[in-house]
Amino acid sequence: MIGSMTVQELKEKLDKNEDLILIDCREQGEWDEAHIKEAQFLPLSNFEEEMKKLTDTSKTIVCQCRSGKRSLNAAAMLQDEGFENLFNLEGGILAWMDEGYPTE
Repeated sequence: MIGSMTVQELKEKLDKNEDLILIDCREQGEWDEAHIKEAQFLPLSNFEEEMKKLTDTSKTIVCQCRSGKRSLNAAAMLQDEGFENLFNLEGGILAWMDEGYPTE
């Protein structure tokens, strides 16, 4: 099952330095415009190849895109590969920026 995480929950976890992997699965141009500092860039267009970099299936992984649709697809692909602690960021980077949280 893929869980759902609010941007407030994510910000709290990042502030506490919780052990999680944040994946931004948008494309290069979107990443270049703004991204969450702690995020890893694994674009959905090349996700099947990129996700091989992730080896620990027990890690908490939060997938994020612009609004939440592509990241759900990315999380589903990870689920198919045996990853278990998966979350989709509700509202994506748009919701993150709406809260005034920092981006790079």
